[in-house]
Amino acid sequence: MNCREFVEFLMGYLDEELDETARSVFEAHLGGCRDCHRYMEDYVQAVELGRAACREPEGPAVPEGLPEELVQAILQARQAANSKEE
Repeated sequence: MNCREFVEFLMGYLDEELDETARSVFEAHLGGCRDCHRYMEDYVQAVELGRAACREPEGPAVPEGLPEELVQAILQARQAANSKEE
């Protein structure tokens, strides 16, 4: 598995939808590729922050060390979603 394939399988892995063989290949790549490991950590954190932003009307407390660019992107996406609902 290469890094591009890793990204394609990420959602299936996180949703526990990969069969045993695909999961093993995915985890082998994850264990040997620091870039993909970091990408997955960042992705999971972004999803969790996005979910929290949707649950809390005033917005969640921003975890320390979170990149400001990510915070702003999430806030902009939230504003755009709210505008579409109106």
